[in-house]
Amino acid sequence: MKTIEQIIKQKPVYLNDWEDKFSLIADFDEIYITKAEYEAEQSPYPNEENWLKLKEEMKKALLEWDNINILFASYTKTHSICEGKAWVLLEKEGKLFEVNAEHCSCYGVEGQWEPKQVSLEELKHRLEKGDFGKDDSLNCFATELKRFLGL
Repeated sequence: MKTIEQIIKQKPVYLNDWEDKFSLIADFDEIYITKAEYEAEQSPYPNEENWLKLKEEMKKALLEWDNINILFASYTKTHSICEGKAWVLLEKEGKLFEVNAEHCSCYGVEGQWEPKQVSLEELKHRLEKGDFGKDDSLNCFATELKRFLGL
């Protein structure tokens, strides 16, 4: 297994419905703007005032999340049954934390950002002895996480 130092130095991994940290922030902070819309020079919406408001909200969120070091993140949502599951591994001050979030309505993961400390040994045990990351086919990431952790 890789050390925490090796894991931290890797390029972050975003799976399934998350492409990058921007999309993760948008979901957890419930800001309905895509990266392309945020970076646009002109409003992609008929309502320019709303676009400018969303851009300002995202600008503030990006600053607030700047010091959060996301290492690995996976979110799968199904629009047909309005269900979703997310898992995030992050580092703060040399320690690992995880965030678990899920929903079973047309709402998302907003309001569920609650990092809890986790050890490499605990993750290894859950991946090798349990069904962690193999969730009922909705949010599968065990293979990629094992590779990321060097298991």
